[in-house]
Amino acid sequence: MDNVPEDRREWRRAANDVQVALREVNGHLTVLNHQVGGRVALRDVDLGCLDLIARFGPIGPSALAKRAGMHPATMTGVLDRLERSGWVVRERDQADRRAVVVRVLPDRGSEIFRLYGGMRGELNDICADYDVAQLALIAGFLERVAAAGERSAARLAQESP
Repeated sequence: MDNVPEDRREWRRAANDVQVALREVNGHLTVLNHQVGGRVALRDVDLGCLDLIARFGPIGPSALAKRAGMHPATMTGVLDRLERSGWVVRERDQADRRAVVVRVLPDRGSEIFRLYGGMRGELNDICADYDVAQLALIAGFLERVAAAGERSAARLAQESP
């Protein structure tokens, strides 16, 4: 690697720093999510699925399983737990009465919203240090990172274990 130009080395080092920082973010958000889940008696996977239902619902169980990268049978167990705990409800799909969709019960959302309040406040403080153009650049970068993660997970799901 001695033949790599100096600016290329700097770029590689900076790109590595970004990847390390993203791993740190992932680790700390995993801990935060675990803490939140513990406060509301939800497993990490249940909390993640609840978030997906809140963002993309009402949603069918199969579509939810696909978004979560889970087997449909596993999703049934997750939805059973969420429904028993009063977080979601299954109801007939208005577009196709033979199908079922899952939606979040709105009265429970404030519990989780409150638990993430500290993080939302911290993020607002961080964002206050950037102008609109910089925030748009950061948001675009994070959207691309999320899409790369989605593509990578899809590729792994298609490979034989």
